[in-house]
Amino acid sequence: MIRSELIQKIADENPHLYQRDVERIVNTIFEEIVDAVASGNRVELRGFGAFSVKKRDARTGRNPRTGESVHVEEKHVPFFKTGKLLRDRLNGNES
Repeated sequence: MIRSELIQKIADENPHLYQRDVERIVNTIFEEIVDAVASGNRVELRGFGAFSVKKRDARTGRNPRTGESVHVEEKHVPFFKTGKLLRDRLNGNES
């Protein structure tokens, strides 16, 4: 599902809301999650999962084409850990 499909589904399920308002709500939620994670904070949505940032230390990598050793800088990467409810649904253990 992509963002526009999510917006359409929410708008269809809530006919009392204008689609532009639903779009603004969805975009605001995503922007807040991005801003929080970019600031180094953890965002937890109970039953769905948690977004956080993990630090990857600098290391020596290898160019797969040439086999040459290359230095890979330290970096921060987004990380998502699924919540129990989502994990159970994925595994067919609906409660």
